Amino acid sequence: MDNNNLNYTYDKVIQVDDASASRKFIANVFLWMFVALAISSIAAYEFGTNESLLRLLINFETGSRTGLGTLVMFSPLAFVLIMSYGMNKLSYPILAVLFICFAALFGMSISYILLMYTASSVLGVFVTASVVFGVMAVAGYTTDQDLTKFGSLMIMGLIGIVIASLVNMFLKSEQLGYIISYIGVAVFVGLTAYDVQKLKRIGASEEYGDATKSKLVLMGALTLYLDFINLFLMLLRIFGRRR
Repeated sequence: MDNNNLNYTYDKVIQVDDASASRKFIANVFLWMFVALAISSIAAYEFGTNESLLRLLINFETGSRTGLGTLVMFSPLAFVLIMSYGMNKLSYPILAVLFICFAALFGMSISYILLMYTASSVLGVFVTASVVFGVMAVAGYTTDQDLTKFGSLMIMGLIGIVIASLVNMFLKSEQLGYIISYIGVAVFVGLTAYDVQKLKRIGASEEYGDATKSKLVLMGALTLYLDFINLFLMLLRIFGRRR
């Protein structure tokens, strides 16, 4: 899912020196992110290793996706859009349910990777992505340097990746695919640090009430989830061993 780094109206956030509130906010963000990753991992494993479930998504005779498979492939994007644009109107419980459903559907949509790559390489890349993500998250949280301009460059890079990926859907160039993946790794590594710093400032802000902050926890978790998943998929394209 290479086309999603969510941008919310964080421009007018007033930063205050509230380290405790910031740590609590970030901790809740990562808790929800880990819950989503666990749900996605379970869904991906179940559908990737259970032939009867996988047949619901893929027609083994033709190699094409079934109607349900096509729906599952595009539905995560719909959930992201609904959550992003409906955050202010949706209640926290509904937003949480949507987030959980998104994580399950996204796990189902990437279950194919267990057919394309060896299980050991998928696990190895997942561990590598986790380490890289963790290092950049700590860097983004602890740095005193303002990463706003850096983040803007990363977002421009993300837009470029989306455009190049769409073009390569028609060109089907393996070389271009590798170039996109290498650039994608750099972009999502940078976005991880930028997004964590942005969320740290949200957590320390007095501008939002508790109810709104609870929703922002979920949206922040969604943002970091997408950063991690895209980093993982980009690394997998480069280093994954195909069957």
